[in-house]
Amino acid sequence: MIAKRGHYGAFLQEEWGLLQRMILLAHDRLSVPVTCKIRVFPEIDKTVRYAQMLEEAGCQLLTVHGRTKEQKGPLAGAASWEHIKAVRKAVSIPVFANGNIRCLQDVERCIQDTGVQGVMSAEGHLHNPALFEGRSPAVWELAQEYLDIVQRHPCPLSCVRAHLFKLWHHTLQVHQPLREELARVKTLEGIAAVSQALKLRCQEDMCAQEQGAGPAGSLPFFHWICQPCVRPGPRESGAVRSKRALEEEEEAEAVSGTERLSKNKQKQQLQNPRKTFDPSLKPKYAKCDQCGNPKGNRCVFNLCRACCKKRAFRETADCPGHGLLFKTKLEKSLAWKGTQPGLQEAPRVGPGAPPGCSEVVGSARA
Repeated sequence: MIAKRGHYGAFLQEEWGLLQRMILLAHDRLSVPVTCKIRVFPEIDKTVRYAQMLEEAGCQLLTVHGRTKEQKGPLAGAASWEHIKAVRKAVSIPVFANGNIRCLQDVERCIQDTGVQGVMSAEGHLHNPALFEGRSPAVWELAQEYLDIVQRHPCPLSCVRAHLFKLWHHTLQVHQPLREELARVKTLEGIAAVSQALKLRCQEDMCAQEQGAGPAGSLPFFHWICQPCVRPGPRESGAVRSKRALEEEEEAEAVSGTERLSKNKQKQQLQNPRKTFDPSLKPKYAKCDQCGNPKGNRCVFNLCRACCKKRAFRETADCPGHGLLFKTKLEKSLAWKGTQPGLQEAPRVGPGAPPGCSEVVGSARA
């Protein structure tokens, strides 16, 4: 939804002219090669033409994510390597594949099936950063390695927490209290302490594990081992609601009481009991006649402050609503000049003003 509102990413894929101009400009101005990453269209031939257009515009390496822009969240499903294979055959630049990479064997199979020159992995690497090494180590081994890196190269705490939530994902399903603790801690030392506590819990689980017993549920390994990331398939038709529908439903439920609000909205309401999330009660702002931003309620020109300032300056006018008094200040300046003996008559203001009036006019308009 962020990419859709911001008009970027895969939501530009229908605007080929715009994309072509962007890549041409980047290719012309940059000293490094221009690379692109795309999602596919449902039609293979359209995806191929899309890739060829990017190549002609100056793209020098293309990564193809074998899912459409609609395939996300519960609708993700499997990526289409057939689309990637078709693109690889149709262009002369290097092509990387993205999608369905859970382990090193998937990497080898993808290269063999599609003929690409490289493979990318996103979520698979978040769950198992040793994926390209072809191993699945204990989670605490990689968690500690990551925390050591953060000590040397600090980053926002939210990033650290997000990475550990991925690494410890399955263990946190077993030890729920530590999940809450990881969400609450405010320092890197606190996060490291939670990670150490999870390590001790895992080692206790290992010792208590019965001989010959297998992992719980459908996991390929025990929860303390880095797991391959498995995307759930699309849910049954009718059971899936879009994120936008859920957001609208949440706003509608907000009217009936705080017990139905999200935790974040409940927190906001505790801080401000008068706050409401009913969209019908939100104030409606009139738009500026020129730029579309909210206009000033008392602006004489019906403009926002920035546009009003430009017009008032240009016309030497006043706008009390925005506190802009160009006309008043100029009149005061000219009146003052008229009371000073030995000074010439105040110069005219405007395009036809004679030379030498810039000081008086400039001070008045300042």
